[in-house]
Amino acid sequence: MVDGLQVRILEEAHSSRYSIHLGSTKMYHDLREVYWWISVKKGIAEFVAKCPNCQQVKVEHQRPSGLAQKIELLK
Repeated sequence: MVDGLQVRILEEAHSSRYSIHLGSTKMYHDLREVYWWISVKKGIAEFVAKCPNCQQVKVEHQRPSGLAQKIELLK
């Protein structure tokens, strides 16, 4: 029962009209003022990581990683 309630809270907070698809950090800061349960931060991060919309947007906004560059060390 508790797990179902947590999922409903996460779904509402993540997909409501006023806070559409917040990242996990923003969502955590907003929810911690009202709700708390064991591993709330981990639960929020996992929930957001499973959101297909968030993953598509995240990929579009990330800078492409380049090749590793050798760093010269001074002796």
